[in-house]
Amino acid sequence: MTWVFWIALVCLVYAYAGFPLLLWLRARLFPRPHREEDGTPSVSVVIAAYNEAAHIAARIENLLSQDYPADRLEIIVASDGSADDTNQIVQSYGHRNVQLLALPRQGKGLALNAAAAAATGEILVFSDANTRFRPDALRQLSRHFADTFVGGVVGNQVYLRGEQASSTADGERLYWNFDQWLKSLQSRAGSVTSATGAIYAIRRNLHEDVPADAMDDFYVSTGVVQRGYRLVFAPAAQAFEPVAEAEGVEFSRKLRVITQGLQAVIYRRDLLNPFRFGFYAWQLFSHKVLRRLVGIPLLVMAITCPGLYGRGWVYQLALAMEVAFLVLFAAAFFLRGTPWGKWKPLTIAWYFVMVNTAALVSAMAILRGHRVRRWEPERHQAAPPDETIKPVETVVG
Repeated sequence: MTWVFWIALVCLVYAYAGFPLLLWLRARLFPRPHREEDGTPSVSVVIAAYNEAAHIAARIENLLSQDYPADRLEIIVASDGSADDTNQIVQSYGHRNVQLLALPRQGKGLALNAAAAAATGEILVFSDANTRFRPDALRQLSRHFADTFVGGVVGNQVYLRGEQASSTADGERLYWNFDQWLKSLQSRAGSVTSATGAIYAIRRNLHEDVPADAMDDFYVSTGVVQRGYRLVFAPAAQAFEPVAEAEGVEFSRKLRVITQGLQAVIYRRDLLNPFRFGFYAWQLFSHKVLRRLVGIPLLVMAITCPGLYGRGWVYQLALAMEVAFLVLFAAAFFLRGTPWGKWKPLTIAWYFVMVNTAALVSAMAILRGHRVRRWEPERHQAAPPDETIKPVETVVG
């Protein structure tokens, strides 16, 4: 039992402290700067949309207002079997170099495959229907492609502070800011592990079709690394998204994202070979496998701590911290929907438990052979119009 406890503790500490420290040391000791300069390569922005009539017009307007030459920009919306007015709204922009692909219902990844095949730009930029770009986002992404060794660029997704945000909001923002900091460290010394769907770009000739049951942003962006190119972080290329307003919606989204993410790692398992991909292989395992499965060592510690309580202060401290954390989580559960329920320690505890529970459920689903093939976006709002956007924090590289 003692050895099981210590193995679990080492995994937990490494996931949240050891791995970031390793990245920081690597970025300081072995930096790999890349070339940046202004440029305007032809760009195709591709968006998969399913029943996005409430958001798609504002999304297109946001892209058309980008500080980027109009003759170097095309927008392709792949409507994945939309049954509302999404198609009609997109068609109304046809005279402004906006193309509609009206597809049968097949899933987000396959819709993006069709959009990428129809694109003509040198650079493919991927985004979501409820996202808003900062006016210079496309220029900031394009700057990094001046380096011929850069095959993909990951933008900076920023969560907005909403008045009706759920009790997971502060936890989500804290987790995301931590993740963006890791991206900046990874980029300084090599490649970012993977992209987020809100904003990223790749060279069009590096695009690979996404399997129906894989996380599209992970699969597409890691393909760049597999082809021998760098995937770098552009902190100034900002995309704004709202935090989920309901815990049930957020849990469902995390469950889908983590399940498809683990499926995508299985598809890209060749990248876990350190003899071919060096440090990136260890980075991928630490960031996308171990951290997603950290709920397992947490569960092991919760089981073993009571039996080890009398053997020393380490076990007593671990048990005390577990009890304190569970008290915070219970308080967050009973106080949700009230002003007290939005106290930051409670929201962080709630989010931490929610994410790790979703990860455990996802891992069990993968082991049972379950696959997420159908994309069901659950939205309560989009990012506000450009003039009202107020980012919570900006991560700098």
